[in-house]
Amino acid sequence: MEVGRPAMNRTGAEADELREVFVLDTTAPGAAPRGFDTFRRGWEAQIGKDLPLVTYSPATIADFRVKLRVTRLRDVVIGDLHAMSAIRTADHPGGDQDLVEVHILRRGAWTVGGLPDRGEHTVSTGQFLLRHFGRQVPFERHAQTRELLLFLPSAMLRPVLGNRTITGPGNSAEMRLLRAHTEMIQRTVTGLGPAGVHAAHRVLIELTKAVAGGGFDDVEPRLAPALVQAAKDLADSGLADAELSPTALARQLNVSVRTLQRAFAKVGESVTAYVRHRRLEEARLALTAPRGRVSVSELAAHWQFADSSHFIRAFKKRYGQTPTEYVRSTTWRDVEGRGRRRSDGKPGPVETGPGP
Repeated sequence: MEVGRPAMNRTGAEADELREVFVLDTTAPGAAPRGFDTFRRGWEAQIGKDLPLVTYSPATIADFRVKLRVTRLRDVVIGDLHAMSAIRTADHPGGDQDLVEVHILRRGAWTVGGLPDRGEHTVSTGQFLLRHFGRQVPFERHAQTRELLLFLPSAMLRPVLGNRTITGPGNSAEMRLLRAHTEMIQRTVTGLGPAGVHAAHRVLIELTKAVAGGGFDDVEPRLAPALVQAAKDLADSGLADAELSPTALARQLNVSVRTLQRAFAKVGESVTAYVRHRRLEEARLALTAPRGRVSVSELAAHWQFADSSHFIRAFKKRYGQTPTEYVRSTTWRDVEGRGRRRSDGKPGPVETGPGP
């Protein structure tokens, strides 16, 4: 990984192409005893003084056990944070900043003070907080807190936010899309070209605006990939649910069925086809699971196929074999593979029987 100048100090093509991933970890075996010093040096080298660290309490500095995976996309910083120890700022951290922050709590709690519109506020597991911060404020993260952090430039977001603090459930329709797009950036950022970086950055800003405004322009074509990913995440978590349908997914994402179908069409598939293919894939894996075979009728019922015949036809169309033929061919390949390993002189399965 190359260490470069901060995103805010880059101009033109340099800024458009800036994308990288790195980890700051003071919990790994062999980490320096002064974990905070290690973390501070890494933060300053990688992120730069345009996003300075706050002043932490002496107790925090003495026991600083944190793992932070950072993804940078131009002037946006995305962080997956696991704070194993409690983290608390000094009573008066001080310092000016001009950032929009999003905190999405996956576990634990984060308490922030000094909010003009509500004083001290705690964000708990499953909730989020979105706000423009013009200065550093005191906060405390409980031990074993996990959160997704976004630090975004204020220029395009502050007019939408004003001085409001936006909080709510992390599974709201707008937040689902923002999370899906953020996670997609984390997975793909190092492979993006300049055009991809620009598009991903623009969509991230638009989705953050949607969270702030409590709704988004569902005809905006640039939002289609995030909408598709959010719908897939929802579908994957409920494949065995009899109520899973395009209508149910659209309702949870607060869009029309037509909008959802248009978004899927842009990636060359349909909502119904995606759900069917995922159910068939889960059934295929279950057919040869080592924990024991499941009957065709049980699989058909569990994965919401009308009956065994319908499941068998769909399976054969997808994989070119009936479920029974697939099991037999997989078993034969396993046996043949073990035989080849023995003929090659490598260890095979131990067999017992009568001696010579």
